[in-house]
Amino acid sequence: MAIPRDRMYLKFRLYGFLKNLRFFDPFILLFFMDAGLSFLSIGLLYAIREIFINIFELPTGFLADTFGRRKSMILSFSFCLAAFLIFYIFPGFWFYALAMVFLAAGEAFRSGTHKAMILDYLKLRKIEHKKVEYYGRTRSASQLGSAISALIAIVLVIYTGDYRIVFLASTIPYVAELFLMASYPAYLDGDIARGRERTRAGLKNSFSDTWRSFVSIFKSRNAMRGIMNSSVFGGVFRASKEYLQPVLEAQAIALPVFLYLVDQERIAILVGLTYFFLYLMTSLTSRSAGRIASKLSEVSRGINTTFVIGAALLIISGFSTYMGWYPVAVASFIGLYIIHNIRRPMNVGYISDTIPSKVMATGLSVESQVKSMVTAVFAPLIGYLADVYGVGQALAVVGIIYLALLPIVAVRKAEDKL
Repeated sequence: MAIPRDRMYLKFRLYGFLKNLRFFDPFILLFFMDAGLSFLSIGLLYAIREIFINIFELPTGFLADTFGRRKSMILSFSFCLAAFLIFYIFPGFWFYALAMVFLAAGEAFRSGTHKAMILDYLKLRKIEHKKVEYYGRTRSASQLGSAISALIAIVLVIYTGDYRIVFLASTIPYVAELFLMASYPAYLDGDIARGRERTRAGLKNSFSDTWRSFVSIFKSRNAMRGIMNSSVFGGVFRASKEYLQPVLEAQAIALPVFLYLVDQERIAILVGLTYFFLYLMTSLTSRSAGRIASKLSEVSRGINTTFVIGAALLIISGFSTYMGWYPVAVASFIGLYIIHNIRRPMNVGYISDTIPSKVMATGLSVESQVKSMVTAVFAPLIGYLADVYGVGQALAVVGIIYLALLPIVAVRKAEDKL
C-alpha cells in the first residue's frame, strides 16, 4: 500500500519545511565567534539550552499528551520567536543565554509532540507499518527547508554584512507555523480530544493513565536501549555538528577564489553553499530511509551499524582538521549529517515499536531529554578542548569517547509493546 498523499501528509511536510527555515543555522557558531565568545563560552551556551530543555522536557510531554498537542506546538513556536528577537536586538553572553532558555522551551514543547501526532495519525489510518517511510518523507521536507534556508542566508549576510539579520528573518516562517498548527484537526490532540470528558475528574484520570504508561517505559530493556542509543548519537551530533562552520571558514580563507570579496562574504558563500548541498543530500537520504530500512533484516542492525559509522566519521573529521586536510574534514562532516538523517526515522520507528502509543509524545520526550543531557555534557567539553588543544583534537577525542559507549547502548531486535 502506497503512502496516502492527503491533506495531512502535505501539512506534515509543510510543518517540517517551515520549521527548518532557520536562516541562522549555517552561521550560528560563526555569529558567536564574531561576537567575541570563546569556544568554551559557546559550549556553555549550548549546555544552558540543553539543561533547560531537560528541565522543560518531561512536563511539556505530559502537557501535550494530557491537554492537547496543538496547544503545545503553538507555545513552542511562540517561545522560538521570542528567542530570535533577543538574538537580533540584544548583544552579549547573558542575553544569548536568555535566548537559549527560550529556545529550550520551544524545543521542549515541540520535540516528540509532532512525531507523536504523525504516529497517531498513521495509527488512525491503520498504516503504522509505514511509519519509517512516512516519517522519512516528512523529514526530507525539513531538510529541503534547511537547504533553501542556507541559500537565503547567503543573500541576507552578504547584503547586510551582519550575521544578526538571519535571526530577524527567521521570525517570518515561524509566524506562518502558528497559523499552520491552528489548522491541524482536533483529533490529533491525543486521547483527550477523542471523547474523554474535560471535567476535572476526567483530566485527573487522563494524567494518571499517562503516568502509569510512562512508568512502564522504564520496565522495557529494549525501550531504554532504543532511547539511549538514539540519545547518545543525537547528543554528540548536536554538540559537534556546528564545528563544520569554523572548518569551512578556514577553507574559505585558504581558497584562491572570490578574491575580490571581503573575507566575510567569501565565508558566507562557501558556508551557505556547503549547507545547501549538505541539506539537499540529507533530504534525499531521509526520503530513502524507509527503503533502506526495508532492505535490512533487522532495523536494530542498521541502528548499531550507523552508530559505529558516525563515530568513525567524527574521528576522521577531527584528525583531518588537525592535519589541515579541510576538504576531507568537510566530507566527513557531510557524511555525519547523512548518517544522522538515515538513523533518525529508524530510531523513531524502533522506539515506537517498544513503548505504548498513548504516551508516544512522553516517550519521545524522554528520548529528547536524555539527548539534551548528553549534549549538555559534551558541548562544554568540546569547547574547552577546542580552546586548549584545537578544534580537530577536540572532535577526535569526543569521537573516541562516543565509540566507547557502543556496548552500553547497542540495541536488539524490538519486542512487542508493553
